[in-house]
Amino acid sequence: MLDLLRGVRILDLTTVVLGPYATQMLGDLGAEVIKVEPISGDVFRAVRPGRSDRMGAGFLGCNRNKRSIAIDLRTEQGHAAMMRLVETVDVVVHNMRPKSARKLGIDFEACKARNPRILYCYASGFGQQGPFADEPAYDDTIQAVSGMAHLNANSGGEPRFLRTIIADKVGGLHLVIAVLSALSSHQRTAGEALCIEAPMFESLVSFLMVEQLGGRSFAPALGGTGYERLNSPYRKPFATRDSFISIIPYTAAHWARFLELVGEAGLARDPRVTDSVERSRNIDMLYGIIENAAPARTTDEWIALLRERDIPCARVNNLEDLFDNEHLREVGMFQEVTHPTEGDVVSVRTPFRVEGESPQQDVPVPVLGADTRAVLREAGYDDAQIDTMVSAGAVAEAA
Repeated sequence: MLDLLRGVRILDLTTVVLGPYATQMLGDLGAEVIKVEPISGDVFRAVRPGRSDRMGAGFLGCNRNKRSIAIDLRTEQGHAAMMRLVETVDVVVHNMRPKSARKLGIDFEACKARNPRILYCYASGFGQQGPFADEPAYDDTIQAVSGMAHLNANSGGEPRFLRTIIADKVGGLHLVIAVLSALSSHQRTAGEALCIEAPMFESLVSFLMVEQLGGRSFAPALGGTGYERLNSPYRKPFATRDSFISIIPYTAAHWARFLELVGEAGLARDPRVTDSVERSRNIDMLYGIIENAAPARTTDEWIALLRERDIPCARVNNLEDLFDNEHLREVGMFQEVTHPTEGDVVSVRTPFRVEGESPQQDVPVPVLGADTRAVLREAGYDDAQIDTMVSAGAVAEAA
């Protein structure tokens, strides 16, 4: 955990992955994150594998550096407690549909009425000014509607989902940007309340179309969408004698050195290589040369030869290989820690580093309701009031 957001207090009403991934990142940067869960807990606690019913691997992956309070927002006492917490924080974050937030009485206007300086950031599935505003959204549906699944089609043209929750995580990154922007805005203004929307659909489309807008970048269009180099059927890991490798000569100098290496020195001076526009037009031909040459050597042989010539390359790892990767091992990317209830677990640290500072130890992922009493005390409730709320089922503590 870093100190960059020390002093910032965030009320986290997010669930599953998009929101919790975002708020974990904010917690990693030093913010105090209070995770508000229903009495039954965030549904993502159930994702397996896991050692107990308290939390599984998925939940462990996106909920460190947080405190947990369990509240039934449908009860009068629970909602009152939530609103009192709103008064004590800088930011409210959620990833539900606005109509759901209104139904629970935790929409922007309700929060603003209790805290005139509140920063309210949310990630709905779709922007609220369009006809899809109330549509439910999950990673698969957003991959489908955004064009991502079609872009990732197999050789037969059948659309496929990426084997990662790309829409959730891209959405989470945009939600982090929204929160940091809101905090920055407060530093430049008188501190009025602010609401920022970061919808999943628009976030992923924005992410994809940076390069895929292609010929539609112009009016009238100069062609269809797509980036030819990325969409080439030859852009792929290449089979070597013993495994696979990524070889990507990018500049004319890279290509010249690669072509000399594979016995095509004459082509190195061809305009199809030396001229960047012509090289773009002939990228399939050039990638075809790599594909034909790659099987002649092992991956290790290629890595050595390409690094000598400063040509970009990388071996193709599977996920298990990452634990033995020399770079990740040296920078301490995977860290084994002892969790107070789940035993020894492996965590992937934040990728950020602050020059000259050593990060503090991360706070373990909390069990449901671990901090209910402490957080309510900080909001002004005494133990007798908390006991009454627990008995009424308005809040819950850790078992």
